Amino acid sequence: MAAHITIRKAPGTWSVRSGGAVLGESTAALELLEGDYPPVIYFPREDIAMAFLDKTAKTSHCPHKGDASYYSIVNKSATLENAAWSYEDPLEAMAEIKGHLAFYTGEKVTVERI
Repeated sequence: MAAHITIRKAPGTWSVRSGGAVLGESTAALELLEGDYPPVIYFPREDIAMAFLDKTAKTSHCPHKGDASYYSIVNKSATLENAAWSYEDPLEAMAEIKGHLAFYTGEKVTVERI
């Protein structure tokens, strides 16, 4: 693992919400800490209502984690383009986040410990 990245079990129960809908809740979320960036919560895919997510064509590459795929959140009030991402085949050092999704948070997406 890159020296500046730490992955640990996120304590407690975590939820992700958008457009008035709960997209998921998990007691098995992971917290990824990378350098000076804010912590990112990664949800196991099985704890997310995947019916709200549509995979997009966008991809990106991180030299420490690998190639990311992106998903838009589709709910009754809006479509939030590329609002979630997943390392579906991460580098070996980041294998823990395989099968997990993370979300861009802000005004329209909330990730919080409940």
